[in-house]
Amino acid sequence: MALRLKMGKHRKKKKNKKDKRKSPPREKKPIERMDIDMSELEAILDRAKAALSEEEYEKIHGALETLLFLTKELEKKKVSIQRLKEMLFGATTEKTKKVLEKVLEESGADPGPSMEEPTGHGIAERKGHGRNGADAYTGAEKVLVNHESLKEGNPCPQCQKGRLYKWTPGSIVRITGQAPLSATVYELQKWRCNLCGEVFTAKAPEGVGEEKYDAESASMIALLKYGSGLPFNRLEGLEGNLGIPLPAATQWEIVEASAQPMVPVLEELIRQAAQGEVLHNDDTGMKVLAFLKEEAASSPSAPASPKRKGVFTSGIVSLAEGRKVALFFTGRRHAGENLVELLKRRASELGPPIQMCDALSRNMPDELKTIVANCLAHGRRKFVEVASNFPEECIYVLKVLKEVYKNDALARNEGMSPEERLDFHQTESGPRMAELKTWMAAQIDEKKVEPNSGLGEAIAYMQNHWDPLTLFLREPGSPIDNNICERLLKKTILHRKNAYFFKTENGARVGDLYMSLIHTCELNGANPFDYLTELQKHAKELSSSPGLWMPWNYQETLAGNITTRHD
Repeated sequence: MALRLKMGKHRKKKKNKKDKRKSPPREKKPIERMDIDMSELEAILDRAKAALSEEEYEKIHGALETLLFLTKELEKKKVSIQRLKEMLFGATTEKTKKVLEKVLEESGADPGPSMEEPTGHGIAERKGHGRNGADAYTGAEKVLVNHESLKEGNPCPQCQKGRLYKWTPGSIVRITGQAPLSATVYELQKWRCNLCGEVFTAKAPEGVGEEKYDAESASMIALLKYGSGLPFNRLEGLEGNLGIPLPAATQWEIVEASAQPMVPVLEELIRQAAQGEVLHNDDTGMKVLAFLKEEAASSPSAPASPKRKGVFTSGIVSLAEGRKVALFFTGRRHAGENLVELLKRRASELGPPIQMCDALSRNMPDELKTIVANCLAHGRRKFVEVASNFPEECIYVLKVLKEVYKNDALARNEGMSPEERLDFHQTESGPRMAELKTWMAAQIDEKKVEPNSGLGEAIAYMQNHWDPLTLFLREPGSPIDNNICERLLKKTILHRKNAYFFKTENGARVGDLYMSLIHTCELNGANPFDYLTELQKHAKELSSSPGLWMPWNYQETLAGNITTRHD
């Protein structure tokens, strides 16, 4: 692959303040262009590697690969600056309605009668006013206010004939602000004898306890850090401004100490996740400073180590019996390798689970024995990316996939069983997907599309992965996309954007534990703050029966309604 680079020097001419005469315009010297083969650049870089650090070499090598990628994209037909911007920085939206509006506006294409909104099974969008009713405040304290004069059975003050009975109470909501962590200073009164010098100190109020930081403070720090991406130093600054000093180092000590008793609960979540019927997996890059220091400390004269240098956070979502378990694993392993380790805990009598992932090879190591489903959203995204250049073709594809997604939403909203959902998809979505497959084959076979174009590559991706992309038409319970796992990884991405890295491997393990517990609570409608608090308060019971302390049953355990272990 040859790169065409601009070669030339630009010198800035110094101006003489005394000479106010305008000099005649200089003719611009044409910039020379040079064709350089990529292999030649790599050879030059290899020769310079000895003078560069590992990090500097990786940056320059990455820059060359980016330049090669952009050159290759620019050589494609009908490439646009908008296409390159979306590839480098991401698209602002992928919703079908917005994509179609944008495509039609840019290209002036006529959607035609076949491109009208699909009829039949659709989910109507309700417009809301953005306000929440009193029922939405599930975590609020509730105060019963009795009527100032009336009671049940009293005669009606209006008609004087009827009797009053209890009716649905009215509600008003009042929200108050407070610091994330507050503090109370107990000033214990002291008396000292003026003769013997003995000092007498008042006893602390009952319930104050011996610990400076209670379970709620540890839960709030963990929730802000690992649930909302607020770094320790930022919380330190916030609390300091409010007169509650809370050093970042102290915050770490609190969450680290609180995490240790919760390990049995995480292990039980991993065990139960391994028994799931559907497993979603994916990963994203992460940075652990301790790993970078290990690489920097290695001898430069030593032979290149085959050990993988990349660091990743894998996300796994397990679905079983209507419950969802979210797990995070940070380290050298890819998502597929972490899934292999998880499935080692799977009961031998269970069959292979459905695995939903994208088509990357690192998500599918050889050891995995699963029923593979690929993410339809990934295939759809490739048409979104080239929709501006191929409007009519991409509009057709997006319309077909929109009908499929509407059918899936309808099946979910009506609470269909996996078998009912499969029958529904085979009846409603099957014919449309068959039409799409035939249409894509015709585009290539009849040479309507250049195979190396953006549209040709999008079609090739769908054709090459057609069976796993359409598993939802053959296997009960198979999802159509991996969006739940991609949303899961946003917690890791949020942490990476705000805190940039984990400092040590132990710090990564603590972060994985809290993010796993917090996001599992969110997926199952449990309150993560209350859950983390109760786990700390009942730390002694966790090791003996962690199955009683899952996000979906811990409240029953607290109420005494569960006396045996629930798997």
